[in-house]
Amino acid sequence: MLWTCRVLYSPAGPSARGWQPLRFDGAAFHLKGTGELMRALLVLRLCAWPPLVTHGLALQAWSRRLLGSRLSGALLRASVYGQFVAGETGEEVKDRVQQLQRLGLRPLLAVPTEEEPDSAVKTGEAWYEGNLNAMLRCVDLSRGLAETPGPAGPILMQLKITALTSTWLCKELTSRVRRPGASVELSPERLAEAMDSGKDLQVSCLNAEQNRHLWASLSRLHCVVQHARTQHVRLLVDAEYTSLNPALSLLVAALALRWNSPGEGGPWVWNTYQAYLKDTHEQLRRDAEAADRSGLAFGVKLVRGAYLEKEREVARVQRTEDPTQPDYEATSQSYSRCLELMLTHVSRRGPLCHLMVASHNEESVRHATKRMWELGIPLDGPVCFGQLLGMCDHVSLALGQAGYAVYKSIPYGSLEEVIPYLIRRAQENRSVLQGARREQELLSQELRRRLLGGG
Repeated sequence: MLWTCRVLYSPAGPSARGWQPLRFDGAAFHLKGTGELMRALLVLRLCAWPPLVTHGLALQAWSRRLLGSRLSGALLRASVYGQFVAGETGEEVKDRVQQLQRLGLRPLLAVPTEEEPDSAVKTGEAWYEGNLNAMLRCVDLSRGLAETPGPAGPILMQLKITALTSTWLCKELTSRVRRPGASVELSPERLAEAMDSGKDLQVSCLNAEQNRHLWASLSRLHCVVQHARTQHVRLLVDAEYTSLNPALSLLVAALALRWNSPGEGGPWVWNTYQAYLKDTHEQLRRDAEAADRSGLAFGVKLVRGAYLEKEREVARVQRTEDPTQPDYEATSQSYSRCLELMLTHVSRRGPLCHLMVASHNEESVRHATKRMWELGIPLDGPVCFGQLLGMCDHVSLALGQAGYAVYKSIPYGSLEEVIPYLIRRAQENRSVLQGARREQELLSQELRRRLLGGG
């Protein structure tokens, strides 16, 4: 086994020439049209303006009243929607993805859903069943996109568990699994067995309504993963708030037991780890070692995290310990430690361990490419990179042109579905949007060069 891994990851091809530091200087912008660059610069500058992000939903409603739905929609499609969304129909998404594929980038589709239903109409099982159908269509669309010309590689898709189960159930499960001597009734093994057998599940610490919803939720999750496995689509589960994450980890662990066994050719279910939380490195280490001991394939999406302000506010209001790192530097150190841990596991376990380095930070990405070369991990192997559609293109394009596997997180859907989703994601990612100044500078330089002949 050691010999096999060593041969599999011996430096070959591009790696044999030595590691070449990537230049994230915007040179790859020559691959994009002038109109695209102008829109990107305008939208990124608007999104870096705090009042627009804070009052986005109110401004959208005001725009519709003042300009009418048609004109307001046209302006959004030409700006924010066009920058961050692939389209509404399958054909629109396909066209946008083909543009990305010509640039060496790959799609990571995301169904735009919210954590909490925002009206009484959306509060029953019907809302979650509707989301299930949307997820199944997304699996089919992801599979269909893989058949278009472009970079080959694993088909990936994002999965938001709270689109298929309620946050109130997740909070209840979290409170149960956090207690000392947590009930074995809520073990990953028991949940996995229930999903696999299709038999009704009764947990004594939950009431009748909670048990019904838990069983319905497990059925939906199993249905999505089963369909994704059939279509050869790997699912990357989104991380959410710390009040939900233990429950999400429990559900992911149950799915992993069923679908990430070596015989399945996985990992088909990946979890997301947020480096801005204090306990992430230890949690990641435990999970990686547990998967290794069990012989399970292990898939990780590593992010810095998007809920910093909300987590700190909740801790302050509830007078509990702040779960987040004290500052950006500590978060970066945490990210580096988690990255090193996972790259080491990838180099040792080979195709049984996959990692997405989901980061807009140039130094983190550059360090990952260097360590990949030092560890003999091939460019287009089990390590890939991820950034948001419409952002960080100077990093994505440089990676793609160098031969690395790069995915763009791509929401799609109607204006009514996607704009509220985008505004809430922008509110969660304020620091990322405000930190995109370097990308704005590079866009400005390229536009000056084209339009004014500047350097």
